[in-house]
Amino acid sequence: GIGAFFDPQLRKRYGVIEPDHVLIASLAAIGIEPADVDVVVLSHLHFDHAGGVLTGWEQGASPQLVFPRAIYVVGAEAWQRAVAPHARDKASFIPGLTNLLASTGRLELAASEHAGALGAGFRFHRSSGHTPGLLLTEIDMPGGPVLFAADLIPGRPWVHSPITMGYDRFPELLVDEKNTLLSDLVERNGRLFFTHDPEIALSRVAKNEKGKFHAIEDVAVLENLAS
Repeated sequence: GIGAFFDPQLRKRYGVIEPDHVLIASLAAIGIEPADVDVVVLSHLHFDHAGGVLTGWEQGASPQLVFPRAIYVVGAEAWQRAVAPHARDKASFIPGLTNLLASTGRLELAASEHAGALGAGFRFHRSSGHTPGLLLTEIDMPGGPVLFAADLIPGRPWVHSPITMGYDRFPELLVDEKNTLLSDLVERNGRLFFTHDPEIALSRVAKNEKGKFHAIEDVAVLENLAS
């Protein structure tokens, strides 16, 4: 998530209500400390998805990486976009973040369906409709795969494939990518984990008699995904 690296002025500009680092607090609530985290997968490096790897804002201090032992996995194409962004989306990236990640010696740029830092039960899908090289992590589960939908499908309403965001770089490409991905998930009884939905965390994907995709079996709070 976005974390707490914004200074007060930027927090106000972007409507970030929480002054504290919600990700760190959420991990602490289930007994996980930053040093316990061994792998962090970043779908892309826009500030609202990568800011959570940074320490909170402090007057006069530069943010540092918050997970001291973790291997950071970033898609190779998404990394190049962050290193050399287009003027259209330059403001979406955090200055200095790529240097921090590279300096750890624990950066893995994923160029295939799998990452060396993850087991065989994880694989990647890619999308370029929102931003080039968006990495979507699929987790193999007994009850059907779970896909971290990132900004390809940020919330339940976006399961309807024609719906896109104003932030998407290539909306028509994104719609095509969604149709391909959702068709695959329906065939495999897959589920989506949403990153920008304030009410629904997880839904299974279905297709109705008119051929339209929709969400079913909604889960509001995801506390224990055993299957």
